[in-house]
Amino acid sequence: MQEALFYEKIADGKVLCRLCQHHCRINDGKRGLCGVRENREGTLYSMVYGRIVAEHIDPIEKKPLFHFLPASDSYSISTVGCNFRCEHCQNYEISQYPHTGGARIAGRERTAAEIVSLAEETGCRSISYTYVEPTIFYEFARDCALLAREHGIKNVFVSNGYMGHEVTRELAGFLDGINIDIKAFTEKFYQQVCKARLAPVLENVRLMHELGVWVEITTLVIPGWNDSADELRDIARFIKGVSPTIPWHVTAFHPTYKMLDRLPTSAESLQKAREIGLGEGLRFVYAGNIPGAGGENTLCPSCQTPLIRRRGFRIMESAPQTGQCPSCREPIEGVWE
Repeated sequence: MQEALFYEKIADGKVLCRLCQHHCRINDGKRGLCGVRENREGTLYSMVYGRIVAEHIDPIEKKPLFHFLPASDSYSISTVGCNFRCEHCQNYEISQYPHTGGARIAGRERTAAEIVSLAEETGCRSISYTYVEPTIFYEFARDCALLAREHGIKNVFVSNGYMGHEVTRELAGFLDGINIDIKAFTEKFYQQVCKARLAPVLENVRLMHELGVWVEITTLVIPGWNDSADELRDIARFIKGVSPTIPWHVTAFHPTYKMLDRLPTSAESLQKAREIGLGEGLRFVYAGNIPGAGGENTLCPSCQTPLIRRRGFRIMESAPQTGQCPSCREPIEGVWE
């Protein structure tokens, strides 16, 4: 256990957690909605500090980040727990484990020094805090990230974007890249499917971009839920309003967990979403989770020269990554070194 950051003591032994936008008021002996932050006699503790349940070497493209050190590996870690209750969560076994596993905290003990050392030894250029919402293990992620920076290793969050604004501002001081889900563009979806709200996510997208963190957006396109042309257009317009340079990943849904009543997303639906994004003026829109269906390559927005050819998470061919198109010298936004 480690004392938590971003909380305050309030009346009657309760604490107010300000780590994420739920702002949980937690009674003594109880935990917040994430299931991994517990009030013990007026002190809030992280129950997952250094308790790693998933640990893999992933291509950075799997996050997905397509404009962040392409073709590099990222040392990816996670604890159990999440502050969302998404009915379509592909990692529900670990994200919901504190609620389904009898409040136990699973995971092997790791130190920040061990994580950074393993990233170095395996040639990973970044560490990704991923698989569940990484904000819920913020204290350990923070310690890893600060040490990683000292060793020249970059840091990446794969996030639902629900962290508190104070957390966002501190996080931006040591985070290099983030992929944020915009899961839909209605409060109804967020309330019914995720047990959260849309507005704080949009606020954090804006704030992360303003603070200089490289941002990419993912929307899982779910038939009958968020796949209408109007809703996809609203998402694209929001992203463009923040910056047309932010890449948007529209990815295919596959039935899982509590959402088994929907069909998988078709390749045609993804292409429609991609065309909507490009039509609204986004420079880079990618179609994912259906390898080979088209829309995975990075093209120069000006002359359409293929810069990076992909199939799934594999890069098949890449032009020299200098931050500009080799044919017309158009700037290509991203983190290339």
